[in-house]
Amino acid sequence: MKKILKLSLVCAVLLSGMSTYAIDGNDNGNADFNLHVLKANGKLITFALNQVQKANLSIYDKNGSLIYSENATGKEGILRTFSLEEFPAGVYFLEVEDSVKKVRHEITITDDASVLSTKAVSSAYKANSTAQSSSVAVR
Repeated sequence: MKKILKLSLVCAVLLSGMSTYAIDGNDNGNADFNLHVLKANGKLITFALNQVQKANLSIYDKNGSLIYSENATGKEGILRTFSLEEFPAGVYFLEVEDSVKKVRHEITITDDASVLSTKAVSSAYKANSTAQSSSVAVR
């Protein structure tokens, strides 16, 4: 019985270590944030933004009307869970904006579940401060 318990503990530690690496790892090597969908349970969605201390989170309907907005902060990243119980079935968009870029993810809500897309629908980098203060000649 002790061997089974020890083996189970070792397996649990190894699996949690692998999932932590997968969440914290940055595929492209940039300092950009990545949104990781952690779980969906009915109409609850949970996601993490790694390497982000401040971000504006907004939810839009398919017509582009703002439904929800908040300024989120976190020391080493942002972890959020949203309950979408009150939302009618349909397609919505989660927009995450930090000082570097703006990313949109699709949220699909049915009568009994909600799904947040792991891949971004759109992504746009903001111009840095040096580009904003420069002049451009147009002919």
